[in-house]
Amino acid sequence: MPDAVVSTAELGRRTIRRSDFVSCNQAFIDCRTPGSDRKENYAMIGPGVSQAAGQHVNLRLPHGYNIGAAAMPHGITNNLHLHYTAEVFVCTEGEYLLRWGADGSEGELVLRAGDIASVPTWIFRGFTNTGPDDGWMFTVLGMDHTGGIIWGPSVLREAEGHGLYLTADNELIDTVAGDGVPAGTELTEPMAQEHIDRLRHYGADEMKRRVAAADELVWSERPFLDSTLPGGGARLSCVIGYGMTEDLHQEPRIFNPHGHNVAWLRADPGQGVSCHRQHETQTLIVKNGLWEVTLNRTDPVSVRLGPRDMLSVPQDAWRTLRNVGDEQGDLMVVNSGDGRVRLDWDEEVARSAADAGLGIDHNGYVAPYALLPRSARRW
Repeated sequence: MPDAVVSTAELGRRTIRRSDFVSCNQAFIDCRTPGSDRKENYAMIGPGVSQAAGQHVNLRLPHGYNIGAAAMPHGITNNLHLHYTAEVFVCTEGEYLLRWGADGSEGELVLRAGDIASVPTWIFRGFTNTGPDDGWMFTVLGMDHTGGIIWGPSVLREAEGHGLYLTADNELIDTVAGDGVPAGTELTEPMAQEHIDRLRHYGADEMKRRVAAADELVWSERPFLDSTLPGGGARLSCVIGYGMTEDLHQEPRIFNPHGHNVAWLRADPGQGVSCHRQHETQTLIVKNGLWEVTLNRTDPVSVRLGPRDMLSVPQDAWRTLRNVGDEQGDLMVVNSGDGRVRLDWDEEVARSAADAGLGIDHNGYVAPYALLPRSARRW
């Protein structure tokens, strides 16, 4: 694959700081419903499922997924709705109560800091901030075009009482603010009971299998070719999909297709992932610690990322990740696609690994270098 060289300006465009996040408190049709009227919606990569024309989007480049966030004070609720594509919740601060079912009574689970939950498509879900006011929930949505959402019937009916309507094209009309309903515009009607009756039901145990709790994560100590080399040493926990692991024995918590994969990457000070590239789009989101990401093999450019900062790494760009802080650091890695992510290691890294007795087999996993076929041994 050809090298993708990233300029300083392009690195700046793809770096999204916590201070760059811009909230919208009128993103959805329930923005005036009591108990749901103080929600903040963020759209960092792609517009997500926002229904507001004024929603600020930090980066509109197609990635194969959308990344945003939801923040709201204690006790505030995001009402019942369903998605056509994957919706993944990543709780990094606070506590949220997730509930599901047509009337929200089918089941509920608590999400705490570090937990990741993947909610199935075509079921109603909602959540409430049961923790402190500064709770924070990142969301990863499947595909570039999500199709929007379907609101629970009661949500639409209550919104009408506050002058809010939704068109069939997923656009919000605010009659209180002076919007009119254009002639011939088709408005969204509440879902008919016959369709609600056909939705699948999920029990609490079944849904819990779709949650990767922070205290139940399974880490690979040697997920990469460079795991035992100086500058390497990062650990990996696969949450959704196999992603970029090169550990033959590592399995993800959640298997079904999402259009993207999600994993936690952890490193002690001075450790990280050595120079490599991949063809899939990638987004790095810092949970804690201080991380330095360097792009390009020649004319390198670097950026340092702190908590909630994120970086969109272009396809085919060489990258090196390093924990440059004083404590253990965690970051979330999101890659596009449902298949495995094959890493292309810098030749110097591959040579050092070979000297240490390690190589990559034809299935893309770390293996003893001496046992690889002669055609795969370059040194």
